[in-house]
Amino acid sequence: MEFAKQEYEFLSEIGLSPETPGCFVNGKWKAHGPTVSSINPANNQKIATVVEASLEDYEEGTKACSEASKIWMELPAPKRGEVVRQIGDALREKLHHLGRLLSIEMGKILPEGIGEVQEVIDMCDFAVGLSRQLNGSVIPSERPNHMMLETWNPLGVVGVITAFNFPCAVLGWNACIALVCGNCVVWKGAPTTPLITIAITKLVSEVFERNKLPGAIFTSFCGGAEIGQAIAKDPRISLVSFTGSTKVGLMVQQTVHQRFGKCLLELSGNNAIIIMDDADIKLAVRSVLFAAVGTAGQRCTTCRRLLIHESIYQTVLDQLVDVYKQVKIGGPLEKGTLLGPLHTPESRKNFEKGIENIKSQAWKILTGGSVIESEGNFVQPTIVEISPTADIVKEELFAPVLYVMKFQTFEEAVKINNSVPQGLSSSIFTRSPENIFKWLGPHGSDTGIVNVNIPTNGAEIGGAFGGEKATGGGREAGSDSWKQYMRRSTCTINYGNELPLAQGINFG
Repeated sequence: MEFAKQEYEFLSEIGLSPETPGCFVNGKWKAHGPTVSSINPANNQKIATVVEASLEDYEEGTKACSEASKIWMELPAPKRGEVVRQIGDALREKLHHLGRLLSIEMGKILPEGIGEVQEVIDMCDFAVGLSRQLNGSVIPSERPNHMMLETWNPLGVVGVITAFNFPCAVLGWNACIALVCGNCVVWKGAPTTPLITIAITKLVSEVFERNKLPGAIFTSFCGGAEIGQAIAKDPRISLVSFTGSTKVGLMVQQTVHQRFGKCLLELSGNNAIIIMDDADIKLAVRSVLFAAVGTAGQRCTTCRRLLIHESIYQTVLDQLVDVYKQVKIGGPLEKGTLLGPLHTPESRKNFEKGIENIKSQAWKILTGGSVIESEGNFVQPTIVEISPTADIVKEELFAPVLYVMKFQTFEEAVKINNSVPQGLSSSIFTRSPENIFKWLGPHGSDTGIVNVNIPTNGAEIGGAFGGEKATGGGREAGSDSWKQYMRRSTCTINYGNELPLAQGINFG
């Protein structure tokens, strides 16, 4: 059987076919759930069909994954790192095919699609080094002839539930670290990006097979809310990493915590850029364009609020409106495209509803504000002049809509930045050391990512990624995020013949 369009024939080179089972269960591809179509958001036409997981598939796969964890956690961490290194190499070999698939299925432009797959490769490299640095501590004991140690052990099985906007990068942040830490992985990819879930899993599974290790170490499911709920409820899954909306994330958290499981949440962002009166305006405008328009405004780190000092307000706004009008909108594979389609027709409808809401409250649309009539889910990049106290500013509209507002003082700008429920990313453009260090300090930005003179998006993998407040408080990728994927034990060893007690207690 052939793909509907010749442009999709390359998918066979990464193990995909026009009809594909969407579950990798106990080392085998199978699925007994509903059949769904993967849709190209540039034209809303079918790419391929996928059979999703049933609850029976889930139970079989997770049971096998739990059993495989006994084998995987016994392998020395550097040996696990070697397997992850090979996964990175397998992804490198198919980088451009995977990036092309990601652009076609998700809708982000090709450079971003390739860049996302590269991010997973980078995470593999990071995890390889980490596999030799899962260090504990030696702690001085107050008792003679005693030694205190801190050790780290695997949790067992980690569940990873990813979203459509970064269908493989978020997996990389979690799975690469989880694997070198000695955990097996159960992955539920986004329901609307099943092909990238399958393609990544095929490459990973081949690496485990070459190393004569159980395929169940990396188990994956294409499916919807039913499978996500099963993961959240499952006591065999020690940690659940969830990426998605604050509303659903709160439900996942409550379900996982009811069974005393661990939860790692990456939820909504409502990110602001502040442009001070001493800023490099040209640099700031370029940064805002990428932050607000990149990935069609569908990054959790997308800039949604722009705060401009009143003394340069009109100058910045005029330049920004001018560059917005030059943005090339088109198919994600077309050369020079900066703005591809929104991911689904529902996303386009949400954009329309958001614009109607803005107009009903009489806020001023400076540019954009319309859907582009086509087969795909294309919309115009939009700038809205608004008050920072407007209710709609507190909400995240997942589209290329930028709210602009003016301020008078640094303190006022920080207050506006911190006034929303979400707390993921923020950035300030200034040359003032005083403002920079205030911004980074306890009375500055309250977000998890606090930038200076760069966009709110485009984070590097070496730092911990995540946010505060309604963003969920989780941290993934770099720094010491690995500690969330392991069980910490404090160990006290008595190597003497006496039994002195802590705090000087004398007990008999």
